[in-house]
Amino acid sequence: MTTTGAGPGTSESSAALTAWLASLVHNHDYASLAELRRPRVHREPHFRALWYSPTEAQREVYGQVAFLFAVYHQGRSKPAFGYGSLGEAARRIGGGTGRGPDNPGAARLVDRIVSSRRVPWRHLQHAIARLRACDQQPPSWAQLVDDLNRWHDRKARVPYEWGVAFHMPPARTAADRPTSSTAAASLQKESTT
Repeated sequence: MTTTGAGPGTSESSAALTAWLASLVHNHDYASLAELRRPRVHREPHFRALWYSPTEAQREVYGQVAFLFAVYHQGRSKPAFGYGSLGEAARRIGGGTGRGPDNPGAARLVDRIVSSRRVPWRHLQHAIARLRACDQQPPSWAQLVDDLNRWHDRKARVPYEWGVAFHMPPARTAADRPTSSTAAASLQKESTT
Protein backbone atom coordinates (compact mmCIF):
# COMPACT_ATOMS: atom_id res chain seq x y z
CA MET A 1 0.00 0.00 0.00
CA THR A 2 1.29 3.45 -0.85
CA THR A 3 1.49 6.32 1.59
CA THR A 4 -1.48 7.95 -0.12
CA GLY A 5 -3.70 4.91 0.28
CA ALA A 6 -4.13 4.84 -3.50
CA GLY A 7 -3.86 1.38 -4.97
CA PRO A 8 -2.79 0.42 -8.48
CA GLY A 9 -6.35 0.66 -9.83
CA THR A 10 -7.19 4.13 -8.51
CA SER A 11 -7.46 7.15 -10.77
CA GLU A 12 -4.97 10.01 -10.72
CA SER A 13 -7.67 12.50 -9.81
CA SER A 14 -8.91 10.50 -6.81
CA ALA A 15 -5.33 10.03 -5.59
CA ALA A 16 -4.70 13.78 -5.99
CA LEU A 17 -7.86 14.61 -4.00
CA THR A 18 -6.76 12.22 -1.24
CA ALA A 19 -3.27 13.75 -1.14
CA TRP A 20 -4.72 17.26 -0.86
CA LEU A 21 -7.14 16.25 1.89
CA ALA A 22 -4.33 14.52 3.80
CA SER A 23 -2.23 17.68 3.51
CA LEU A 24 -4.98 19.59 5.31
CA VAL A 25 -4.69 17.22 8.28
CA HIS A 26 -0.89 17.08 8.10
CA ASN A 27 -0.64 20.90 8.02
CA HIS A 28 -3.26 21.26 10.79
CA ASP A 29 -5.56 23.28 8.53
CA TYR A 30 -8.53 22.62 10.80
CA ALA A 31 -10.44 25.63 9.45
CA SER A 32 -10.57 24.10 5.95
CA LEU A 33 -11.57 20.72 7.36
CA ALA A 34 -14.35 22.41 9.35
CA GLU A 35 -15.56 24.14 6.17
CA LEU A 36 -15.67 20.76 4.41
CA ARG A 37 -17.88 19.40 7.21
CA ARG A 38 -20.51 22.01 6.31
CA PRO A 39 -21.98 20.44 3.18
CA ARG A 40 -24.60 23.13 2.59
CA VAL A 41 -22.15 26.03 2.84
CA HIS A 42 -19.81 26.14 -0.14
CA ARG A 43 -16.59 28.01 0.49
CA GLU A 44 -13.06 27.78 -0.92
CA PRO A 45 -12.15 24.31 0.47
CA HIS A 46 -15.33 22.82 -0.99
CA PHE A 47 -14.63 24.30 -4.43
CA ARG A 48 -11.01 23.19 -4.18
CA ALA A 49 -12.18 19.59 -3.68
CA LEU A 50 -14.31 19.92 -6.81
CA TRP A 51 -11.28 21.03 -8.84
CA TYR A 52 -9.92 17.50 -8.66
CA SER A 53 -12.99 16.12 -10.43
CA PRO A 54 -12.16 15.29 -14.07
CA THR A 55 -15.77 15.82 -15.20
CA GLU A 56 -18.70 17.92 -14.11
CA ALA A 57 -20.77 14.75 -13.59
CA GLN A 58 -18.30 13.53 -10.94
CA ARG A 59 -18.18 16.73 -8.89
CA GLU A 60 -20.78 15.61 -6.37
CA VAL A 61 -18.73 12.51 -5.53
CA TYR A 62 -15.54 14.54 -5.02
CA GLY A 63 -17.32 17.05 -2.80
CA GLN A 64 -19.09 14.37 -0.75
CA VAL A 65 -15.95 12.27 -0.23
CA ALA A 66 -14.15 15.44 0.94
CA PHE A 67 -17.01 15.88 3.43
CA LEU A 68 -16.69 12.25 4.61
CA PHE A 69 -12.91 12.65 4.92
CA ALA A 70 -13.39 15.77 7.06
CA VAL A 71 -15.97 13.99 9.24
CA TYR A 72 -13.57 11.10 9.86
CA HIS A 73 -10.61 13.40 10.62
CA GLN A 74 -12.38 15.79 13.01
CA GLY A 75 -9.96 16.30 15.92
CA ARG A 76 -7.24 14.07 14.43
CA SER A 77 -3.68 15.25 13.95
CA LYS A 78 -2.51 12.51 11.54
CA PRO A 79 -4.13 11.68 8.21
CA ALA A 80 -5.58 8.19 7.81
CA PHE A 81 -5.41 7.15 4.16
CA GLY A 82 -7.37 4.00 4.84
CA TYR A 83 -7.30 0.79 2.89
CA GLY A 84 -9.66 -1.49 1.05
CA SER A 85 -13.20 -0.90 -0.14
CA LEU A 86 -16.04 0.34 2.02
CA GLY A 87 -17.20 -3.27 2.37
CA GLU A 88 -13.80 -4.27 3.77
CA ALA A 89 -13.76 -1.25 6.08
CA ALA A 90 -17.25 -2.07 7.36
CA ARG A 91 -15.89 -5.45 8.53
CA ARG A 92 -13.94 -3.41 11.11
CA ILE A 93 -17.08 -1.79 12.60
CA GLY A 94 -18.06 -3.12 15.99
CA GLY A 95 -16.79 -3.88 19.42
CA GLY A 96 -17.57 -6.28 22.25
CA THR A 97 -20.58 -7.84 20.50
CA GLY A 98 -18.54 -8.61 17.39
CA ARG A 99 -17.22 -6.90 14.31
CA GLY A 100 -18.44 -6.75 10.76
CA PRO A 101 -21.06 -9.40 9.93
CA ASP A 102 -21.10 -10.48 13.59
CA ASN A 103 -22.25 -6.99 14.61
CA PRO A 104 -26.00 -6.56 13.92
CA GLY A 105 -25.72 -2.78 13.56
CA ALA A 106 -22.88 -3.03 11.04
CA ALA A 107 -24.76 -5.72 9.08
CA ARG A 108 -27.93 -3.58 8.90
CA LEU A 109 -25.89 -0.55 7.82
CA VAL A 110 -24.15 -2.42 5.02
CA ASP A 111 -27.44 -3.96 3.91
CA ARG A 112 -28.92 -0.45 3.59
CA ILE A 113 -25.89 0.79 1.66
CA VAL A 114 -25.68 -2.04 -0.86
CA SER A 115 -29.44 -2.18 -1.50
CA SER A 116 -29.67 1.50 -2.43
CA ARG A 117 -30.21 2.40 -6.08
CA ARG A 118 -28.78 5.88 -5.59
CA VAL A 119 -25.53 6.64 -3.83
CA PRO A 120 -26.56 6.39 -0.14
CA TRP A 121 -24.77 9.47 1.20
CA ARG A 122 -26.42 9.46 4.63
CA HIS A 123 -25.63 5.78 5.22
CA LEU A 124 -22.06 6.30 4.01
CA GLN A 125 -21.71 9.15 6.51
CA HIS A 126 -22.99 6.83 9.24
CA ALA A 127 -20.47 4.13 8.22
CA ILE A 128 -17.58 6.61 8.33
CA ALA A 129 -18.77 7.94 11.70
CA ARG A 130 -18.98 4.37 13.05
CA LEU A 131 -15.42 3.61 11.86
CA ARG A 132 -14.23 6.80 13.55
CA ALA A 133 -16.08 5.93 16.79
CA CYS A 134 -14.59 2.41 16.78
CA ASP A 135 -11.13 3.92 16.13
CA GLN A 136 -10.78 1.81 12.99
CA GLN A 137 -9.15 2.69 9.68
CA PRO A 138 -11.46 4.12 7.00
CA PRO A 139 -11.73 2.73 3.49
CA SER A 140 -9.18 3.92 0.95
CA TRP A 141 -10.42 7.42 0.16
CA ALA A 142 -9.13 7.24 -3.42
CA GLN A 143 -10.85 3.89 -3.98
CA LEU A 144 -14.04 5.25 -2.40
CA VAL A 145 -14.09 8.11 -4.94
CA ASP A 146 -13.59 5.69 -7.82
CA ASP A 147 -16.15 3.20 -6.51
CA LEU A 148 -18.79 5.90 -6.05
CA ASN A 149 -18.14 7.24 -9.54
CA ARG A 150 -18.94 3.74 -10.83
CA TRP A 151 -21.96 3.19 -8.56
CA HIS A 152 -24.41 2.99 -11.49
CA ASP A 153 -22.08 1.01 -13.77
CA ARG A 154 -23.67 -2.44 -14.02
CA LYS A 155 -20.39 -4.03 -15.05
CA ALA A 156 -18.53 -2.64 -12.02
CA ARG A 157 -21.20 -3.93 -9.60
CA VAL A 158 -19.85 -1.77 -6.78
CA PRO A 159 -22.68 -2.43 -4.27
CA TYR A 160 -22.40 -6.18 -4.89
CA GLU A 161 -18.61 -6.12 -4.46
CA TRP A 162 -18.96 -4.17 -1.21
CA GLY A 163 -21.49 -6.69 0.07
CA VAL A 164 -19.19 -9.60 -0.80
CA ALA A 165 -16.20 -7.88 0.84
CA PHE A 166 -18.26 -7.32 4.00
CA HIS A 167 -19.85 -10.77 4.32
CA MET A 168 -17.05 -13.00 3.01
CA PRO A 169 -14.01 -13.60 5.19
CA PRO A 170 -10.74 -12.40 3.71
CA ALA A 171 -8.91 -14.97 1.60
CA ARG A 172 -6.55 -17.11 3.59
CA THR A 173 -2.90 -17.10 2.65
CA ALA A 174 -1.06 -20.28 1.75
CA ALA A 175 0.67 -20.20 5.15
CA ASP A 176 -2.73 -20.26 6.90
CA ARG A 177 -4.05 -23.27 4.97
CA PRO A 178 -3.39 -26.68 6.44
CA THR A 179 -1.26 -28.90 4.23
CA SER A 180 -2.50 -32.35 3.36
CA SER A 181 0.00 -33.96 5.76
CA THR A 182 -1.05 -31.73 8.70
CA ALA A 183 -4.73 -32.28 7.86
CA ALA A 184 -4.18 -36.05 7.73
CA ALA A 185 -2.26 -35.95 11.02
CA SER A 186 -5.04 -34.02 12.74
CA LEU A 187 -7.65 -36.47 11.39
CA GLN A 188 -5.59 -39.42 12.61
CA LYS A 189 -5.17 -37.73 16.00
CA GLU A 190 -8.95 -37.12 16.28
CA SER A 191 -9.76 -40.75 15.40
CA THR A 192 -7.50 -42.10 18.16
CA THR A 193 -9.04 -39.96 20.87
